[in-house]
Amino acid sequence: MNFSNSQLERYSRQMLLKKIGVIGQKKLLNSKVLIVGVGGLGSPLSIYLAGLGVGEIGIVDFDKIEISNLHRQILFNIEDLKKNKSKIALKKLKKINPNIKITSFNSKLNKKNINKIAEKFDLIADGSDNFKTRFLINDYCLKRKKILVSGAISKFDGHIYTFNFLKKNSPCLRCLMPKIPKNITLNCEFDGVLGPLAGMVGCIQASEIVKEILHIGDSLCGSILIIDSLKLTFRKVKLKKNAKCMCSKRY
Repeated sequence: MNFSNSQLERYSRQMLLKKIGVIGQKKLLNSKVLIVGVGGLGSPLSIYLAGLGVGEIGIVDFDKIEISNLHRQILFNIEDLKKNKSKIALKKLKKINPNIKITSFNSKLNKKNINKIAEKFDLIADGSDNFKTRFLINDYCLKRKKILVSGAISKFDGHIYTFNFLKKNSPCLRCLMPKIPKNITLNCEFDGVLGPLAGMVGCIQASEIVKEILHIGDSLCGSILIIDSLKLTFRKVKLKKNAKCMCSKRY
């Protein structure tokens, strides 16, 4: 593919980076990323993926925008209240970068529709807010050998995981939690969350996605990045494949 003058100017600061360059930018423009949940994590994540030129972005979200979302879901404003998140996100991301393809899915992701929605995407970004969806996405990506970059936030803490199921040694979410925990929630409505923390985690997810697409830097696969925004600490904890986990049985 040949770059237009507009594209050369738009992506010039990225293409100056030796680890990206022209070839890397072409890879980004040819990549396809599905974002599940366009809330606190999905908002900054989608903004940066659109800005840096991911060629095709899918957005899955069936929720409507509420005023309690606005302190962390930076893609939306007061004029968007009561409107569908995925549809508004599509319109705003197209304004950021009209030259990429964006598809919105106003649906709740489930076992019946996940393959139809996610099949053509190379990489899945999980910004969902419940364990049922997280386990569904994990199991689907494992089965289909897709890359999964997942983020989670609660109160003042954030976690980022990368599961690269193209690699035989990649652990999965079930290596950490074999079953859906009963006494743990990911719901900001009950636990609360610091707004800027969502931006921090969403931006790191975007960075990790770029690294996986371009095969640059050190992959987070095999580790958990834990952020404590009160102490302002970042630490990586090893996550090994569990021999009893379904991902070990698959390979």
